[in-house]
Amino acid sequence: MKYSVVFVFVALATIVYALPKPDTYSTKYDNIDLDSILNNDRLLENYIACIEGSGKCTAEGEELKKNFKDGLETCCSKCSEKQKEGAEKVIKHFETKRADKLKELKAKYDPSGEYEKKCKQ
Repeated sequence: MKYSVVFVFVALATIVYALPKPDTYSTKYDNIDLDSILNNDRLLENYIACIEGSGKCTAEGEELKKNFKDGLETCCSKCSEKQKEGAEKVIKHFETKRADKLKELKAKYDPSGEYEKKCKQ
C-alpha cells in the first residue's frame, strides 16, 4: 500500500488522531463517513485549510492537524487497519479526481518526494 502525503489530507476527514498511547493513534474517529467528506468539495477544502492553518478546525480536524507531521514521517505506522484503508481511499480519490490539488499538496508538504518514496517501499 502506498501512503503518500495525501494520506493525511484525506485522512483529515476520517483518520483523526488523539494519541492516547505513543505507539498508536486513537480510533475515536474511525467511523466518520469518509465518502461524504470526499464527495463534498466544501467539507474537503475546510479540512485541508485546517491542516494548513488557514482555516478553522473541527474537533476531528484539530486532532488530525496535531498529528499530521508524525503521520507523514512515519508512513502511518501508528494507524489502525481501518485508518490505513481510509488513507488508501483518500489517495485514490485525489489521484483520480483532484490531481491538481494533489500536486499542490505534494509541493507544499513533500517537495523532495522524500515521504512518498519512503512510504511506497
